Amino acid sequence: MPAVPGNMYQQGNQPSCFDKMKYGFTIGFCVGMASGALFGGFSALRYGLRGRELVNNVGKVMLQGGGTFGTFMAIGTGLRC
Repeated sequence: MPAVPGNMYQQGNQPSCFDKMKYGFTIGFCVGMASGALFGGFSALRYGLRGRELVNNVGKVMLQGGGTFGTFMAIGTGLRC
């Protein structure tokens, strides 16, 4: 059985700075969405929201958290390029 190469990017085929920033934004967006779901969900439940109000509020907080954290991760990744 042939050996699987350990490095996805061979010599001379590394991702561009823009690609790294896209990866940073994607990872930051996912982390922000997860934290928004946790904190937004607990906050909405504490305020007594139920049903459609709960889903709308948690969804809004998730998108805001994901966008914010994703943007900062993309900026941080761009500074490292």
